[in-house]
Amino acid sequence: MFRSALGKTVGFVGYTIQYGCIAHCAFEYIGELVSCTGPSMEPTITSNDIIFSERLSRHLYRIEKGDIIIAKSPSDPKMNVCKRVIGLEGDKVCTSSPSDIFKTHTYVPKGHVWLEGDNLRNSTDSRSYGPVPYALIRGRVCLKLWPLNNFGPLSESPNERIPRSS
Repeated sequence: MFRSALGKTVGFVGYTIQYGCIAHCAFEYIGELVSCTGPSMEPTITSNDIIFSERLSRHLYRIEKGDIIIAKSPSDPKMNVCKRVIGLEGDKVCTSSPSDIFKTHTYVPKGHVWLEGDNLRNSTDSRSYGPVPYALIRGRVCLKLWPLNNFGPLSESPNERIPRSS
């Protein structure tokens, strides 16, 4: 009887470890569901929208200008940020706000991206903390799942702030 109970316990632990490994690989390499909060990506993504963030683009270095990404916050590693990629390494980006009379520019260094929220007046982004290391990118947002009336791929940037490569 003891041997039977031990066998069932070991079998249960084995299945738990297997499913844990499968879940880890799915979330690490395929994607995850993310609930977004805050106004920085309005009107594209509003607070409490649920999106799907795929991870393959990050691993294959396929992040492009205009993509919306989830990244670890450079100022608080316990938080994630949802922002749009405005510049890739080597790009020259405008670092001042659209209303500034004198425009300032910077080059995005190697291994970094420039991120900005779609709601430029209410977004803490690369204009505040500078270029973000590529290693902080967690995934690329490809689909809005909730609310259902907005289900589908995400729209283009409402700001036309994505520069051409210099």
